[in-house]
Amino acid sequence: MRASRLLSILLLLQTRGRMTARELAERLEVSVRTIYRDVESLHAAGVPLYGDAGPSGGYQLLEGYRTRLTGLTADEAESMFLAGLPGPAAELGLGSVVAAAQLKLKAALPVELRDRAERVQERFHLDAPSWYRERDELPFLPAVADAVWNQRVIEVRYRRWEAPHLVTRRLEPYGLVVKAGRWYVVAGSGGQVRTYRVWMIQDLHPLDEHFTRPADFDLAGYWRGYLTAFAARLHQGEAVVRLSPRGLERLGSLITPGMETAARESAGEPDADGWVTAVVPIEGVDVALGEFLRLGGEVEVVRPVELRRRLAEVAAALTRFYGEERVSATSSASGGRFG
Repeated sequence: MRASRLLSILLLLQTRGRMTARELAERLEVSVRTIYRDVESLHAAGVPLYGDAGPSGGYQLLEGYRTRLTGLTADEAESMFLAGLPGPAAELGLGSVVAAAQLKLKAALPVELRDRAERVQERFHLDAPSWYRERDELPFLPAVADAVWNQRVIEVRYRRWEAPHLVTRRLEPYGLVVKAGRWYVVAGSGGQVRTYRVWMIQDLHPLDEHFTRPADFDLAGYWRGYLTAFAARLHQGEAVVRLSPRGLERLGSLITPGMETAARESAGEPDADGWVTAVVPIEGVDVALGEFLRLGGEVEVVRPVELRRRLAEVAAALTRFYGEERVSATSSASGGRFG
């Protein structure tokens, strides 16, 4: 554990430059006294590390010093070759850059770690986008990424779901997120932090001004909060349903998040046919109607009554269209052309 921490200090100073003992302690979740002892150990090992006192002081490596990557564990080396998703990197225009970086990393690894890394690439392929949808066309993604990196203000024409459908927005882009193969830009706009889907940007103009990214903005933390709030907005009600074993398995394919988990947690004992009664979240009657229709005869809605009534109406209409009498009449009227 201590050897790993010493290597972490070395790599942090190599990549971040000057850091105080307190900054190192907070980053590595140890005491400042522990950092002092670790620095002494690095000195004793011959690492060209020096420290300056005072408010602007801190520890720093001698300029030009670089460590080799021989401190990587086998698991760490393998994870590096799972981290660079080829799809998102290519969409950002960085596909060749990621490939070159992995090649250089592989060349720097000891032979035994290089072999394990190559096996990872041979045996694991990560495909982030979901099934049954085409990849988004993203002509403005590189420009958004450039604005994020250079803290440049952009003006976009954006298509929304609600009216007015086309709006113009001035954005200060703080970061990019890829979720299930879809890109989102998190940006300051009108004094608030908002989320925009990059695919829905219709036009983009970089402006001749820059912004200061909030020092305390945490992209990962913001995204976790955004997903929690998004799920809360979706869960506007609940439905009591009876599910067959197959219906329970298929809940995970529906749009409303958490439906399968909620069903399994609330499900009672299976009846003689394996059906269970459960309580699941729904976004609303209209959305739930379409979702439960996808399960066909594998689900029965008990409540709310309005949703049950709407499903019964759709089932009755389908019976009128596809009932045996109508099929026979349609076949006769067409002169048997389809038989």
